[in-house]
Amino acid sequence: MRLALLLAALLPFAGLAHAQTAGLTPEAYRADAQSIEGLINSQYGYLDRFPGGVMPMSDALRAEAAAVHDGATLLAYAEHALTALADHHAITGSSFRDSRALTPSYADLWVEREGEVWRITAVREGSPAEAAGVRAGETLDAVGDRTTTEAVRLFWTQLGLEPGGERDGYAARVLAAGRRDRPRDLTVSGRRLTLPNLYAVSAGDRPPVTVIEAADRLTIRFNDSLGDSATIAAFDAAMTQARPGQTVVLDLTDTASGGNTSVARGVMGWFVSEARPYQIHNLPAEERETGVPRQWVEQVLPRAGKRFEGPVVVRVGRWTGSMGEGLAVGMDALGARVEGDRMAGLLGAIHDLRLEHSGLVIKLPVERLYAVDGTPREAFEPSR
Repeated sequence: MRLALLLAALLPFAGLAHAQTAGLTPEAYRADAQSIEGLINSQYGYLDRFPGGVMPMSDALRAEAAAVHDGATLLAYAEHALTALADHHAITGSSFRDSRALTPSYADLWVEREGEVWRITAVREGSPAEAAGVRAGETLDAVGDRTTTEAVRLFWTQLGLEPGGERDGYAARVLAAGRRDRPRDLTVSGRRLTLPNLYAVSAGDRPPVTVIEAADRLTIRFNDSLGDSATIAAFDAAMTQARPGQTVVLDLTDTASGGNTSVARGVMGWFVSEARPYQIHNLPAEERETGVPRQWVEQVLPRAGKRFEGPVVVRVGRWTGSMGEGLAVGMDALGARVEGDRMAGLLGAIHDLRLEHSGLVIKLPVERLYAVDGTPREAFEPSR
């Protein structure tokens, strides 16, 4: 599954192939580009992150939108417009061969700003960065020939936007992940390193889950497989090995690509005997349109013949993303102990929004998500 994603991601603006042959006019492409600002301001679930409750915009971005004339310039503008949100969960459905790597799915360094220092606070297990000896606590000093501070400043000023605040950590992580078609040139704690990008590193054919039994614990590790329907059967088979009184550990530390609720509910269904809430959804776009707020609670239901009543521990970290985060907060609501580092903190539930003329897909966090106690999912903190 990972290899298929790798190949698809390297296709240049694959989602525009049909539109490119349909004889669209430059005006039609331009209209799609200029519609993106309004689409974000009507649909994006987290506008309260920005001054005035509207997406960040600049003269440079508006000039770029006005110059769009074909599929390639539309996709380039769409990538830049979504970058302005500084939201790792807001992406385009198509890409160029040299687009920036999706973060955290294809990233191995978690970088945060600490004053004038760019601290690497987490390194992905089994990654090129780990193999090169990079460790949490080190610093990202430079990207290519530019200091990280200068690279981050340029990242934003090229879009006509100001650096600062949480936006800078976003930019540093994206820069550290590099571009999809080339190695990365990073200086870490004074050592200049050349690291492959994660699109060039195949994880190989891994099963949906890996099972490790040791003494009183049965650990089930999800191999970035929460979007694979085969994971439900694989998890069911793993759970048949659990003995009464044994602790089951759900390892979600490699779920950066997220997944779907069918798989997550299939997992949680083992741990309930009646309908239980696991996540709250809120739809700001409907309130903006109608003036009437909308919110609902999603439930998990028991699965016939599948029940485990022993202790459960959930392991998470920075590469626990999206549906992995939803599964973690859901298991917390069901009484499991969630432990580890902070998760990816990806915002909301994504909807695919298709531009009118070209069909280009914008993947945007439209629904806000909360734990059942009302904590925003992105703010959930595990036990250490």
